[in-house]
Amino acid sequence: MGKRTLTRFQKISGTADKLINLNIQQRTIQQKKHLLTNSITSSSTMANTNLHGEDLIRHCGLNDIGKAVEQMDSQSFHRLIAVKLASHGFDVPPATNGQREAENQVMHLASDLFRRYAEQSRLLTGHLNPPDRRIQDFLDDALSTTGVSIALPTNAINMDRYGMARKLSIPEDPSIDEFHNSENSSYRLCNGVLHNPFNDRRTTKGVFHIADYGLPVPADKIKVPLITYAKLLEAALKPPDDLNLLPYTSQWKNPVESMVSLMLRPLVCPEVPGVSPEKRLEVRFFVPGGCVSNLDFVESIFGNAGDPSLPENDAGIDTNHWTGTSGCVILAPHIRKLKKKDVGLPHVTEATEDQKKTGMCWENEDELYNGGTPFKITLRDKRGIMVTILADNYFGYCKKEVKTQIGLSANIYGLAEEEHAGGAVAFKSYSLGTHFYPDEAIVGSSHTFEEALELLGNSVTVHPTGYATDKKYNNIHILPEDIEVDLNDQAATWTKGGVKQSLRILPGHEYLHPSGYKIRLQKHPASTAYKLIGTAPEGTYCHKPSTVSGGGKSEISKSLNDAVIYGAIYTSDFETDMKMVKEIIERDYSNCFKPEYAKLQSRSPSRKILSMERSLGSVVKLLTPKNEYTNEHLDFIETIPYRISSIVFAIKRFYKPSWGKDWMSHFSVDIVNGAKGHELKLDGRKLAGSYLRVGHDHINGGWRTFKLRQDFISADKVQMEDDITASVVVPRERIKGLREDYSMFPSLKISQNCEWRLFQRPDDAIFPGFDKQTEDDLAGEQIFVSNFKPIYEEEMRDLSEQVDFFEIFTDPMKKHMHRCLKEGGVNICSAKPRIWHGEVTKNPRYLQVRPDVARPRDKYLAQLGTRLYRKLPATAPCVFPVAGVIGGRRNNPPDEINGMKILPLCVFNPIHYQEIPELFIDYVCSVTGKSPSTTGAGSEGALTKGPFNAINATADLNNALVSMILTGYGGFSSAAGYIGPNYKVDHDLSLLIPEVWCRMTPEERSPENLIKNGALEKLDDYEMVTPEGGKRTVLASRLGYRITDKFVSHYFGRIFDNPCAAINEEMLKPEVQSLEVFADGVDNLVEAERKSALNYFKDGTIKYACPLLKIILHVMAYGNYEGKTLDDPEIRAMFTREAVLKSDWYKKRLVTKQQRDIVLGMRNIKALEDFLGRPGYQVEATRLGIHQRLVDAQRELARVSSESYLDELVGTLGADPIVDDE
Repeated sequence: MGKRTLTRFQKISGTADKLINLNIQQRTIQQKKHLLTNSITSSSTMANTNLHGEDLIRHCGLNDIGKAVEQMDSQSFHRLIAVKLASHGFDVPPATNGQREAENQVMHLASDLFRRYAEQSRLLTGHLNPPDRRIQDFLDDALSTTGVSIALPTNAINMDRYGMARKLSIPEDPSIDEFHNSENSSYRLCNGVLHNPFNDRRTTKGVFHIADYGLPVPADKIKVPLITYAKLLEAALKPPDDLNLLPYTSQWKNPVESMVSLMLRPLVCPEVPGVSPEKRLEVRFFVPGGCVSNLDFVESIFGNAGDPSLPENDAGIDTNHWTGTSGCVILAPHIRKLKKKDVGLPHVTEATEDQKKTGMCWENEDELYNGGTPFKITLRDKRGIMVTILADNYFGYCKKEVKTQIGLSANIYGLAEEEHAGGAVAFKSYSLGTHFYPDEAIVGSSHTFEEALELLGNSVTVHPTGYATDKKYNNIHILPEDIEVDLNDQAATWTKGGVKQSLRILPGHEYLHPSGYKIRLQKHPASTAYKLIGTAPEGTYCHKPSTVSGGGKSEISKSLNDAVIYGAIYTSDFETDMKMVKEIIERDYSNCFKPEYAKLQSRSPSRKILSMERSLGSVVKLLTPKNEYTNEHLDFIETIPYRISSIVFAIKRFYKPSWGKDWMSHFSVDIVNGAKGHELKLDGRKLAGSYLRVGHDHINGGWRTFKLRQDFISADKVQMEDDITASVVVPRERIKGLREDYSMFPSLKISQNCEWRLFQRPDDAIFPGFDKQTEDDLAGEQIFVSNFKPIYEEEMRDLSEQVDFFEIFTDPMKKHMHRCLKEGGVNICSAKPRIWHGEVTKNPRYLQVRPDVARPRDKYLAQLGTRLYRKLPATAPCVFPVAGVIGGRRNNPPDEINGMKILPLCVFNPIHYQEIPELFIDYVCSVTGKSPSTTGAGSEGALTKGPFNAINATADLNNALVSMILTGYGGFSSAAGYIGPNYKVDHDLSLLIPEVWCRMTPEERSPENLIKNGALEKLDDYEMVTPEGGKRTVLASRLGYRITDKFVSHYFGRIFDNPCAAINEEMLKPEVQSLEVFADGVDNLVEAERKSALNYFKDGTIKYACPLLKIILHVMAYGNYEGKTLDDPEIRAMFTREAVLKSDWYKKRLVTKQQRDIVLGMRNIKALEDFLGRPGYQVEATRLGIHQRLVDAQRELARVSSESYLDELVGTLGADPIVDDE
């Protein structure tokens, strides 16, 4: 009966589909024609992130160029909503728009179908779609002992396409721009929506509750009786009518009151091309109708996975991409009003000591659960199914819960990690001055134009003159290997068939050498001058994991350009300085190299500084100390003041051949008050130098600024991560096409962002014109903003007329404010956050389209250059593995806030390196200093994931430990906030780290080489006299190694003219600023680490730690492991890759992964066979290729069941066995 009814449903829905699509845009008609239950149209399987066109728009509301768009016009969307609500049996009022007659006729003709559809839906009460059935079966089993019967909603309105939730979050009536209920205030903006939830932020204190079922409850979470969870869930699924009211229908005669739902398929394990496909879990959301804006929020971040009732969206038969795990999130802010007594908690006289401590009991009958404050509670076990209730609708809870579910899925599935990380691929760039010559040292000698054309195939158009243009972006060109570019002629030249050819170079265009090296023409931001920019073809992927609040997770991917300050180039005494400059320019450099290095030079060192055969970069290198130079040349360099070398570089940058030897006449200074000034001019035009801020001057006040090298240009970056990262570790040899740059890493990490949009907090946007990116974003289309002030027309006009306020904004925000005045209604201004409890909120938020998605050309160009460099065909994947691991710390000096002392934590210099044991002592605790998000030193939990980890932190720590050892990445970290008590640096260094790293070779980044060359120094424990006259040991060795002046002069010297002034001795040795503060800071760090480690002994999860993690935890808690310290050679040897690969515990991880894959494979085969066995599904089986999926699944099961599969897993994470021990 049920199956026959479903077939009839399909016919009814198909008829409704035809009626609706009479008036829907053509591109919507082409989507899908198969419908089932409450869906009108469907979406393709979301297992593939390579979505394009309509599929991408339907999934996340973005087109192929990263612009936010709607899939259909507003009228079509309204028709779709009307049909969806009518098909659920709701009373839909007649249309009132311009086409109301035709639309009402359609609705009238289909009314019998809708009633019939609704009636048969009632007959199918209890029938669940596949993901809901999996979740329901789990709940039935887990709660079987409680006596509480739970049924997931079968009549919730499903958001089966992106954008529907947003439409439903605002009244349909266009004359009404706002909606309010007890949990949210929503506003229709001229360019998007504003949603202000009841609470303006998320809290992490006492918020994470876990049902006493399945896996152990970690000590930092609150254990809740299973019966209490069941009663909370029962109440969660019964929202009050006022909260269930759907905002879209709030003005209707009969408003709709219903829960709404959504399906997500978040990424868990990235694809490794040629090795393994990407893996995803399934997550179902159920929320009251009045909180539908939360679904708009999560689908904007993770994408909409379509109708869960349709077989193409069933993860259970998506056997190539499903992790086998399922999640469910139920939003229920109304349960904050439940009383402890009513949810089954015991009276205090019957409670255990633990329940008394955590508040899981009551003394007064009126006591509210969790004091009536926000919380979340979850139920999960080793099957990898987790059902979470969120008792607050602040948007951050929803996002972080998906993060939590991704983490559980990664731990169950194996191979993968969910990381709290930021990251970017940085491509070093240089100012080439006025001329580019294909020096072998820059572009090599093994790349040819013919080879490039063969690699790129039909992706380029070849021109008769002998160059090619990319077909996708016609401002990207590939030129022959003998290309030269001259800014003075504004031309690129090469030869073809012995004939010189030329091409005018233009701003906004990119010119690629066959090696992938990129050249562009760019205007100086502070002058009218143009310059040539060169960018390397191979980037450096800087991965920033386990980064604490305020540690620079986002800053690593931000461009340095916004931080650069432009000012004059100064002379001390013009005549004296220019005399010295002339001597340097006219000097003979023939013998500057040591004999053994001279013969290795591809071009003669005798080239004059102003010769067009010598580039600006070559001149900078010539005057920078290097081991290859003779002592005589090094002594000469030592005599050159920094201001003089800056002038030399500036002259080289602007020199023109037509000047000949008369270059000096083009430079001058003004006469000021009868005396010669100090600002250098070129032909009467003031020259501009680039400066960068590096901290605050604690003595004189103001910021410390330092001149950047004349050839320095900030790196081109492609953002790869920001917050929720999925990563996988694979043996290097399995990734094809990599160059020798990665040869030092036996295994490599592939990381991918899990989010389409980032939930940004634009702290600096309150200052008009300061945060240019935010102002541009908020002036765009289809924005989602929260915690901003709703501004009505009168106030917007007032703001626009305040010239000292309005004129400071960037042009996009000015245009936006004028647009708001023209269109009227409610809107927002980037500098006006919401007023919450009488104060301006410190947590304004908006969803920003991920930068690499918003700027697809940048990513395409980066891949194109790398492709040519690696000699990869256009059809081959271009993978960017992690090349450097640089975590982030937040440091603070001693302080006091409202009478509360803030302990110092400012012991790190700009960059530290820690070997694995010390690094993981740091990672276990993840201690942070005071930041905009925190109030003082404290632990953020293992890997900074304490508030988001639903199982024992040992699983994540075991995975991270194995990952670092297998890959061989050095564990570096950078400092933010303060360096010592005196140097406030905020994120100045966070921005700089990628610039330094991408300018170092892989060998230079090697910790072993840095230590050997004196660029890193080890910190040792030392004795310090106490105030009482005794002695105490300061465990400074916990800090590992730190950079020295050699590192600064050599590597920061590639950025600054005077690096040792920018990073001075007091910054390199914070104890020089205050030995007492330094010692206190180390003590505070060690104590926080001890407390963190003791939790693993308290809750018993120490037994789930791998042997290496057990050693670390014992040392943190008790100072030794079986009487041995970390300095013991035997202990140290256990942390090597070779020792890990030979260990039984690592082999167990591989066996565990194999066993889980076998179980999942058998489950997949059964699901496919069951589908093929369904009566009436033959056509669907053929359409979806189920027969071939079954063949593939059987082949995969045979592969993972073989002995050779264990060999394939060597060099990977395998799977942590913790869940199998329970």
